[in-house]
Amino acid sequence: MHDCLVIGGGIVGLSTAMALQRRGATVVVLEKEAEVATHQTGHNSGVIHAGLYYAPGSLKARLCRAGERATKEFAAAHDIPFRAVGKLVVATNDVEVSRLAGLRERAGENGIHVEPVSAARLRELEPNVAGREALLVPATAVVDYRQIARAMADDVRAAGGQIVTRAAVTAIREDEDGVQVRADGRTLRAGRVVACAGLQADRLARAAGLDVDFRIVPFRGEYYELPPERAGIVRHLIYPVPDPDLPFLGVHLSPTIDGRTTVGPNAVLGLAREGYRRSEASLTDVLDYAAFPGMWKLARRNLRTGAVEVASSLSRRGYLARCQRYCPSLRLSDLRPHPTGIRAQAVLRDGTLVHDFLLRETPRQLHVANAPSPAATSALPIGEMIADRVFGPL
Repeated sequence: MHDCLVIGGGIVGLSTAMALQRRGATVVVLEKEAEVATHQTGHNSGVIHAGLYYAPGSLKARLCRAGERATKEFAAAHDIPFRAVGKLVVATNDVEVSRLAGLRERAGENGIHVEPVSAARLRELEPNVAGREALLVPATAVVDYRQIARAMADDVRAAGGQIVTRAAVTAIREDEDGVQVRADGRTLRAGRVVACAGLQADRLARAAGLDVDFRIVPFRGEYYELPPERAGIVRHLIYPVPDPDLPFLGVHLSPTIDGRTTVGPNAVLGLAREGYRRSEASLTDVLDYAAFPGMWKLARRNLRTGAVEVASSLSRRGYLARCQRYCPSLRLSDLRPHPTGIRAQAVLRDGTLVHDFLLRETPRQLHVANAPSPAATSALPIGEMIADRVFGPL
């Protein structure tokens, strides 16, 4: 019998496996896809966040700040390139200027170094960006999280762990002595199970017998990519000032570690949990969230926001208009196709979006029910936190 089975070979599952091994546990990672980092880990902006936005005292704030340092240290130790390009959060109107002041205060409470940037200084730093004011976050960096995850997988194997791919979990049964897991025709048994299932988190928790009081709702994040000759339009990451009532950061310009520049993402209700093409839809997935009362409460509260997101999804001109607020020189011809991402967002029965990390536990199981952005940045300290809960601190 193994000490622990980790379900999910994304960056959080792999980090957890590493942390468990450091506590002497024998670990098997089960991943339903053919390779690790297939879903959220491999479909994001590649940003190492500094922790600017998150409520002081929240898990997000604490884990992101620790994760920013830990991710850079891990990348350096494994010869994975990263680059601290810095982030500029740009305010373009009075409301955003006021919100920017609030972000500056929050940064101070979270211990994040930021620098106020005037309109004139913004033009010096980024001639193609327009704004009333901005905040510079120098620690923000870019990296390829797929490389990070693959290096983690190599470390798990090197420490004696197993990573079993094409192993979709179909049943979980817990008793007094351990947990039995059925995965693609094989049966495994362990003393503990940690589930880091991302887009399937609620379904896996329900299969394990937990009382699931939330639903995972998929939100498509659609990106564009600038043509090579326009990739140098910005040097920093350029973000709008986010709406504090929403968990999404808005459409931003992102220089990538390999020299490209992406634009996005928006946040559109997905028609399939793992459907990355716009034409993909799953009746099962749609009925799953449509039957959940919290989904309708969420929709009623956010009709206007949802309409804006759908409009920008259906119209490249609408998408472009959102970007031109802070980068007016962008043209329609600059928006080239780029792979889409899907965010797993937990929604409660009262329609509340879960903004922080959400864990659900039984005597022998721990389920990561919600791991929102910046989960990739925070993966290493998340893994340590989970291992502390399961096997105790080092």
